[in-house]
Amino acid sequence: MNPVERARARPGAPFTITFDGREIEALPGRTVAAALWAAGVFSWRSTRGAGRPRGVFCGIGVCFDCLVTVDGRPNLRACLVPAEPGADVRTQEGTGHDG
Repeated sequence: MNPVERARARPGAPFTITFDGREIEALPGRTVAAALWAAGVFSWRSTRGAGRPRGVFCGIGVCFDCLVTVDGRPNLRACLVPAEPGADVRTQEGTGHDG
């Protein structure tokens, strides 16, 4: 029995977001980070200096390890941003700003 069945949850219909061009299914109420985790994606940013992979660290919006670009807006914390149908989520590149 999966957690949704165990909790007798009745989430709304799934929808699609994209992550670096890849379609990912998300459920209403999930954050971008939760949708990425559910799809098996655990890192989506790298550190500026050493290029080390980063994803969710604190999960409550205190740190900045889970930064992503969503619909062209950089530096959003994936653990706080609700997944929205059709959202275009991109790996955070450096500061997220061109140039």
